[in-house]
Amino acid sequence: MTRAVDVVVIGSGVAGLSTALGLAATRDVLLLSAGDGSTPWAQGGVSAAYGEDDPLDHWRDTDIAGAGFCDPRNVRALVEEGPQRLAELIAHGARFDRNADGSLSRTLEGGHSRPRIVHAGGDATGAEVHRALRAALQRTSVRTMTGRTVGLVQSDSGSIVGVLVETGDQLTQIDARAVVLATGGIGNAYLASTNPSAVRGDGIALALRAGASLVDMEFVQFHPTALHTGETSGQLPLVTEAVRGEGAVLRDVHGRRIMEGLHPRADLAPRDVVARAIEATMRRDGSDHVWLDATGVAPEVIRRRFPTVLASCARIGVDMVSDQIPVAPAEHFLCGGVRTDRNGATDVPGLYAVGEVAATGVHGANRLASNSLLEGLVFGRRVATALTLELPAADHGRSHEVALGEDREAERIRTILSRYAGIRRDGAGLNAAADELDTAGTGPLATVARSVVAAATAREDSRGCHWRSDHPHSDNRWDDHIVVRLDEDGRPTTRQLQRSEA
Repeated sequence: MTRAVDVVVIGSGVAGLSTALGLAATRDVLLLSAGDGSTPWAQGGVSAAYGEDDPLDHWRDTDIAGAGFCDPRNVRALVEEGPQRLAELIAHGARFDRNADGSLSRTLEGGHSRPRIVHAGGDATGAEVHRALRAALQRTSVRTMTGRTVGLVQSDSGSIVGVLVETGDQLTQIDARAVVLATGGIGNAYLASTNPSAVRGDGIALALRAGASLVDMEFVQFHPTALHTGETSGQLPLVTEAVRGEGAVLRDVHGRRIMEGLHPRADLAPRDVVARAIEATMRRDGSDHVWLDATGVAPEVIRRRFPTVLASCARIGVDMVSDQIPVAPAEHFLCGGVRTDRNGATDVPGLYAVGEVAATGVHGANRLASNSLLEGLVFGRRVATALTLELPAADHGRSHEVALGEDREAERIRTILSRYAGIRRDGAGLNAAADELDTAGTGPLATVARSVVAAATAREDSRGCHWRSDHPHSDNRWDDHIVVRLDEDGRPTTRQLQRSEA
């Protein structure tokens, strides 16, 4: 069965919903969903600088957290357009937490110089953003379809002209003049992640197989404080760093402060700094977790601000009001992804990417807290604007299918990536990972894992959330981006790209 639309958007998180909503009045749009993705699980909030908070300060905090590796033009778009997108979201019916005087409640998170995180339901911001966008979309003519996108349709001249969607035992081809990937990150390529299991890098693998370039794949962010439940794989509950913003501190198994003296912002340092400190502490003490001590936070603040975390802790027998919380780092966010311009266009005609699957450069080498929902809102609208103004020309020539391959032993792939390309890496381990992944198949997990390993092997320095123990310092010889593409045999190759070209 074949259908035809103007634009197919793959993914129903904040980036995909924002893109589809922005196109609703001008284009025939189909939104494909294989699940809700990571958006409903986001706890912290949406960072937005307005009023007395200067967007330039937000820009500066973003760049510092990104280890000076951010794209300055795109960060400027992020911080300047962010308040507008937030206001539109409120107009669509999003219910954010407010102070007694009716103003939006804003909190502090790691890496931010002042409170600018707007939140909903205490620590359920992602769920509210998702609800509001879905409700707004239901009031439009955008059609939705549930199913997994298993392939792209590519013309023999190289343009993407459609998708292949699997729904049960039926395969449907949908022709389109533009395809927008909004498929999220790569969480399920690791053993433990804060992402749901459906987030496995499908969009990245499809883009690569269609000839697109990836960039900055070595920059995989690990959230410092996933709840240590005793499980060693699968999706782990998040303990938002807003808990530390309210005064909680990290302690080792002996009760000593971990971050004191390590960074000027101590427990509110950027995520890469905190995650490395926790990993080093766990390795030193031979422990599988550290403690997050929130007992100094007023009980009424905990109950009002963190109902989700409170419930997650209760499920493992921890009362976060009176008990310390066991936490450990877990894979959380991909700072790189499919290389795009500032309007989401990839280097393959007809193919666009937005949100975590895309590499816009706004996160640099390490994402600033609560900039992810913001990115989806801002760049979803930018992609929609570009496709409203101009659609790619229709290509009616011959075409072929670009399909996802099959992974062999998915759990083994996750184990290899977690062991060798986690918070702490080195050349010997990365070379071993490449060898072990050689027979892992051609599916999305194997493709993503090889790409991360290839980029991490190529970058022989440390910056942001890429830390190599054999090259522990930043080196200006590596100020360029690492680009990953597939060769004729389907294996990742790397090259350096000057930042001025990015």
